[in-house]
Amino acid sequence: MEKNRLEAFSDGVIAIIITIMVLELKVPEHGNGLAALKELLPVFLSYVLSFVYVGIYWNNHHHMFQSTKKVNGGILWANLHSLFWLSLFPFTTAWVGENHLAPTPVAVYGGVLLMAAVSYFILQNRIIAQQGPNSLLKTAVGKDCKGKISPVLYVAGIAFAFVNTWIAVGLYVFVALMWLVPDRRIERVLTEQEKE
Repeated sequence: MEKNRLEAFSDGVIAIIITIMVLELKVPEHGNGLAALKELLPVFLSYVLSFVYVGIYWNNHHHMFQSTKKVNGGILWANLHSLFWLSLFPFTTAWVGENHLAPTPVAVYGGVLLMAAVSYFILQNRIIAQQGPNSLLKTAVGKDCKGKISPVLYVAGIAFAFVNTWIAVGLYVFVALMWLVPDRRIERVLTEQEKE
């Protein structure tokens, strides 16, 4: 099967996720000064972190499918599984922001981050299984150190949520920053292939 419909559907779902997240940013009910905005700071900061995460997933999804020639049923279902976890970002983002970093919402947020990472790993492996061990994606991913470290840090963040929520959020921010640094592995492999 061609990959175009999968990419278009995924782009649409991710656009809706971002739209829902921004709709959770409510205008202050009282006051027109900076003090009124201060109350919205936790909601805004949780939105910024989630926006960065959704952007990272969209970017990596785009690159991953640049190296993918065809898709099969297993890849379609793995992609839907990944989109499911991403679709929970608006809920957990709002919950964390509205409850000012309370332990349970921060832990659940970390759980959704963890499951999004796991589902992305499954999607990546379904593509590699379908395209073979010598595929462009397998070559580009290599040992995937960031992909292996991230879930460990999410689990640590979930545990720390009940000890110190700032440490938990710090771990989530660290993982985002780790992935925000451009990962050029797939671009490099695609460029090398074009030169051959």
